[in-house]
Amino acid sequence: MKKTILILLGVLSLQFATVAQRYAFVDTEYVLRNIPAYQAAQEQLNQQSQRWQQEIEAIYQEVSRMYKNYQTESVFLSNEMRISREETIIEKEKEAKLLQHKYFGPEGEMSKRQQNLIQPIQDQVAAVIREIARAEDLAAIFDKSSGILYLDPRHDKSDQVLERLGHRR
Repeated sequence: MKKTILILLGVLSLQFATVAQRYAFVDTEYVLRNIPAYQAAQEQLNQQSQRWQQEIEAIYQEVSRMYKNYQTESVFLSNEMRISREETIIEKEKEAKLLQHKYFGPEGEMSKRQQNLIQPIQDQVAAVIREIARAEDLAAIFDKSSGILYLDPRHDKSDQVLERLGHRR
């Protein structure tokens, strides 16, 4: 009987001794969908994207038209005229590709506009998540769809792992 009570007390004391780490999750897609400024920014980006896409498609249609005309007329053209038309078609196609890269490339206008319009809203959401995590003493907050949003640095054990491996910081 004494052993059972001692074991029970030991287990209970271990439970109280180990601080329970608390976790939470956030559905950022849901949060962002319900922020009017985010929706307005998304709509603005979508409209601009459609305008740029139409501009690029118009150039590609022009390239297609030029190529069809070239195929139809090539038998009647001199060698110099054929080469000239081919170069013109190639230049027009390059123009479309450059425009596509300018608008939609990694450093393109769309990326810059997203950075200007959406990033401040996302930063604001992230700041609120950090505030909630600290106020409620949460060890981590996970995004429902993408992963970790916040980790309390107190729970980072990286230095302990390095130390046990014999690598000191």
